[in-house]
Amino acid sequence: MEIAPAERWTNWSGSQHSNPSIFHPYSIEMLQGLVHVYPKLRVVGAGHSFSPLVKTSDVLVCLDQLKGMCDFDQKECRSSFWAGTRLYAVGEKLATIDQALVNQGDIDKQSLAGAIATGTHGTGLALPCLSALVSEFELLTADGNLLRCTPEQNPEVFAAGRVALGSLGIMTRIQLQNRSMYRLREQIQLCALEDIYAHMDQWKYQHRHIEFWAFTHANTVILKSLDETQEAAQARPDGWMDEDFLLKICCELTRLCPGLNPWLQRLLNVAIRPSTTVDWSSRIFPSIRNTRFNEMEYQLPLKQGLACFEEIMYVLRRQKAPVFFPIEFRYVHQDDIWLSPFYQQDSVSISVHQFYKQDYQAIFDLVEPIFQKYGGRPHWGKLHSLEARQLCELYPKWHDFLQLRKTLDPEGKWLNPYLERLFIPS
Repeated sequence: MEIAPAERWTNWSGSQHSNPSIFHPYSIEMLQGLVHVYPKLRVVGAGHSFSPLVKTSDVLVCLDQLKGMCDFDQKECRSSFWAGTRLYAVGEKLATIDQALVNQGDIDKQSLAGAIATGTHGTGLALPCLSALVSEFELLTADGNLLRCTPEQNPEVFAAGRVALGSLGIMTRIQLQNRSMYRLREQIQLCALEDIYAHMDQWKYQHRHIEFWAFTHANTVILKSLDETQEAAQARPDGWMDEDFLLKICCELTRLCPGLNPWLQRLLNVAIRPSTTVDWSSRIFPSIRNTRFNEMEYQLPLKQGLACFEEIMYVLRRQKAPVFFPIEFRYVHQDDIWLSPFYQQDSVSISVHQFYKQDYQAIFDLVEPIFQKYGGRPHWGKLHSLEARQLCELYPKWHDFLQLRKTLDPEGKWLNPYLERLFIPS
């Protein structure tokens, strides 16, 4: 097999780029051929990770051609998809067989395998990340063989492989445990920040999903809840301006004129109008996210979430941090996946974003010590500075994972410089 010429690759935000040889296999046999020939490979989906997980100057394998539904089980409400299938396509296919994802996040452009490998999640105290909804997967290992992984067959690989950053092999087929289609009632409203501190600990039990976005210079947050309903569909009301476009305009204005930042943030009461929408879950979950950004996200122990959020808000205000994007606050149920940030821990997820044209490092340097102070675990697809010696203290199964990884990949076929930093102590 000839070496493909080097191409320029960038992730969605533009913060990561490299010049690898890129292949687009359209069959498992072609994928196996690449694994047999090349000593180093990384796999890419939609490029929605902000960390340099797939950045390589060697071979990059794109799974976009391996997509679609493989099969489904109506009785057990399960379905299998090829790994390169985008999340929005998963929802569309499931709707044709009266199935739906139990939960998902508000961006649906990622590939299924990429979202699972990094522990992508939505919000809801009783709802786990997407990886925990995987009931079976097929793994292409470093020796070119296909491994079936279930709780009964290769159980250790199943326990470790659902959040593995592409370091154990290539997920090829993924089976999901779904449920029948259901409608959600979305309510968006403005809420005083003091009410968040006073009542959020109770509200998280009262809604299937709840989250909020807080602007550093505003005393009002955008509060969003989703609850299952039998109500008829109710269309999302037309706003006076597209919210994503408004966000981009405000980011550009505050980048060019930082003094406008507090003033524009306090116009929140004018820009955001309360609304109620009812639709199928696959249509309610996704939001338009065309304004590019870079992101840091940590998962905090449940009881530490509000205290961590309050300190982050205080520090960003005190430092007059040049950031317009709001801070996002969500809940995620614990799971049993070895390197999941939610391993044996119900969590609060806090995300800090920076407009892609602005320096994110200064902002993230301010908030990351606060995340670490409260015992946070980083989202694997988002930016963070932790290395092996720090990460091993956050995950009880860390050394078990490394031992399994070494067994499956003794030559380090799946490791790039970034993963070496994560897994190999300096």
